[in-house]
Amino acid sequence: MTDAPADIADLRPKPATHQPDVDGPSVNFSFAWSVALRELRGGLAGFRVFLACLILGVAGIAAVGSVTSAIEEGLSAEGQSLLGGDAALTFSYRQANPDELAWMQANGDVSQQVSMRSMLVKGEDRLLAEVKAVDEAYPLYGTAAVSEGTLAEALVERDGRFGLLTEKIVADRMGLSPGDEVRLGGGTFIFRGVLESEPDRASGGFAMGPRVMTSVAGLEATGMLQPGVLFNAGYRLRLPAELDLAATEDEFRQTFPEAGARWNDRRAAAPGISRFVQRLGAFLTIVGIASLAVGGVGIGAAVRGYLTRKVPVIAALRTLGATAGTVFAAYLFQVGLIAAIGIVAGIFLSGGLVAWLGPILAQDLPIPAEFTLYSAPLAEAALYGALAAGLFTLWPLAWILRVRPAELFRNETELPKPFPGWGVLITLILLAAALVGSIIGLSATPELAAYCLAGIAGAFLLLRILGWAGARLARRLSHSRLAERRPVLRLALGAIGAPTAGTPGVVLALGLGLGVLAAIGQIDANMQNLLRDQLPEDSPAFFFVDIQNAQLPEFKETVMAQEGTERISSAPMLRGMVTHLNGVPSADAKIDPAANWVLRGDRGVSYANEPPEGSVLIEGDWWGEDYAGPPLVSFAEEEGRELGLSVGSTVTVNILGRPIQATVANFRQVEWRGMGINFLMIMNPGALAGAPHTHIATLYASQQAEAPIMRQIGREMPNVTPVLVRSQIENVSNSLGTLGAATRWGALAVLLTGLAVLVGTAAAGEERRRSEAAILKVLGASRGAILASFALRAALTGLIAASVALLWGTVSASSVITYVFETSYILPLWDTLAILFGGTALTLFAGLVFAMGPLRQRPAGVLRTAAG
Repeated sequence: MTDAPADIADLRPKPATHQPDVDGPSVNFSFAWSVALRELRGGLAGFRVFLACLILGVAGIAAVGSVTSAIEEGLSAEGQSLLGGDAALTFSYRQANPDELAWMQANGDVSQQVSMRSMLVKGEDRLLAEVKAVDEAYPLYGTAAVSEGTLAEALVERDGRFGLLTEKIVADRMGLSPGDEVRLGGGTFIFRGVLESEPDRASGGFAMGPRVMTSVAGLEATGMLQPGVLFNAGYRLRLPAELDLAATEDEFRQTFPEAGARWNDRRAAAPGISRFVQRLGAFLTIVGIASLAVGGVGIGAAVRGYLTRKVPVIAALRTLGATAGTVFAAYLFQVGLIAAIGIVAGIFLSGGLVAWLGPILAQDLPIPAEFTLYSAPLAEAALYGALAAGLFTLWPLAWILRVRPAELFRNETELPKPFPGWGVLITLILLAAALVGSIIGLSATPELAAYCLAGIAGAFLLLRILGWAGARLARRLSHSRLAERRPVLRLALGAIGAPTAGTPGVVLALGLGLGVLAAIGQIDANMQNLLRDQLPEDSPAFFFVDIQNAQLPEFKETVMAQEGTERISSAPMLRGMVTHLNGVPSADAKIDPAANWVLRGDRGVSYANEPPEGSVLIEGDWWGEDYAGPPLVSFAEEEGRELGLSVGSTVTVNILGRPIQATVANFRQVEWRGMGINFLMIMNPGALAGAPHTHIATLYASQQAEAPIMRQIGREMPNVTPVLVRSQIENVSNSLGTLGAATRWGALAVLLTGLAVLVGTAAAGEERRRSEAAILKVLGASRGAILASFALRAALTGLIAASVALLWGTVSASSVITYVFETSYILPLWDTLAILFGGTALTLFAGLVFAMGPLRQRPAGVLRTAAG
């Protein structure tokens, strides 16, 4: 018996008081442990694919978890610097009143900031910038670095001119040198250097342009901070260490219930970044789980192939009196030890990657991160690896418990596949439940984890069914007219459809990796296409904000006089924060999670006597032009339903510190992608009577007219801020590209594991191909015909796997684009062809590599060994 240990007699289990029946349930654990250790003396040659799959899966999950933990720890440790204080209060379109400012000063040190968007102008050059004005106390925590001197020296007023700093990209683009005069809004400033860093930049949220910094006094001198102008006034507080932040927040809310200010503190200095990091980390962890699941296919195949080679040893052990349970325990111990090696190796690999790449990532990340070894993500990855290894190895190992001893002495190249037994089946169900429960329970976004796992399970089932169907079809085609007088094609199709070919496993492993890559690539391509090519044909060229009431007629006349302009639309513009829904504080209201964004900050509010042009009322009626009753509001239908509102509900909106409770008069359909002027809420004019406000306008013009319009508005109305739609689309497109790159790396990890499984499957079939090649040579087939048959088999298997991957990847991508983003799906042709040919080429390459050995073998030697 080949492969049997030379000292097998020494391993014979010693009976105690009686000799157990060879098929009995008793287990000699000491003997099983000895067998496991002796079997491992031969090395890990049969478990290379097993280890590769497990190491890749565990390392990927641990690395993602470690990076996420590093960023979260960095955000927590640098909370004060990120926020610029222990707490922050932000007022929309107004500054704090004397009572509010006195309360802040009574609790600690205060630093004021004002942020807004405006045009930076030098000569004919204009650039939309994010303006941040600070006072002398800035920053309370951290340090702001400038290219020349100190921050205070750079911003101070000299000879009637305040100083101004910009990011380096602005200085380079506009050719600024220290001492140059620049205009911001209605004021003239002196450029005094480059703003190299600001400690609280990450807490500022999404930026539509590069940073420009000046002083609060300088910004106030321009006259830009008028009532109704779109700006935010923020106040950073340095509080005593012993002060309770939650209690202090409650005190402010109770003292100023109608302030409408947003509170934030060091406990969550950058909540938007934290949410994004958690969700991206959760998604990439699920991708890692998918990679581990794909590896599970390879793990199961590796265990089955190993047991096939160990049949003579198992037969010898059973003949010498070992029970099925003892032999099962021996190989379970062996697989468990190898799994432990793989898990530890994966953790060490991820730890090494984090230690190596951590300092590089920390330098490039725009947010703080503290890279070190975190035990929680490593333990989480080890748990997932152990559960996955147990889940995918128990089924093939259970063969030992059910196989009859006589079957062990048959010269078979494939293990029989009996039902594993109810005990094993229940254990498998419990392992699967533990794995799913752990993933969902430990995820920062359990709902997202549940949806992703459901998608992975569905993909597994679909791929397995389609792989089986592909093998069945190949078997049928091998006997059809298509294969008549085509021996190479017939042999290839027959081999693909053979029960021992492993076609369903290859389709599953490679198909999942290619499918994830195809889905992510198609979603990314469709989103880029939506932003660049599928915008409405009549989308505006500009948005203009901060148009004063008195300026509106002149503004319209000025822009319409320019050649290339088509039409202009305008509407009054205010901002308000929803504080109550039907009398219930918005923080306590039960709403659809999809509407959380509505309550997270302030939203656009307008007023009108008539429905906006193109509006469609879904329910309710518009108020009349002469309506003079209590406040009414028209709400966007989709968002209103998600907030649990209906016609007759009440909504309280804080506008400039004044709470307005309005009754929902109607719902209207809002097409946000139309890029026209749309508002979440439109009130009757009387509800906002006397509230200071500005106007927003959209201008439809040719691309050639954009530069002249920007120059003229910047010269004649410097307080008006134009926003070029095309540049903002490019900004969003770049952000999507960065996010797409991260998800594509995750998809590549799945594909890499799939390739490991592919290589393992090809290697496992080498012995079978050696026998086939020997028989075909004896029957007169040439080496070229045999090689062509092997190559065609591999190519067709790859084509099946790639086609299946494209099928489910396209279905997934089209579902996301159609139902999540609610837009039309377009199949990206070149990406599709790349996946198709790439999958086929990879399988062909692996098949040819492992076909060379069998072709070089002499038929006599192979057949003599098989007969023996």
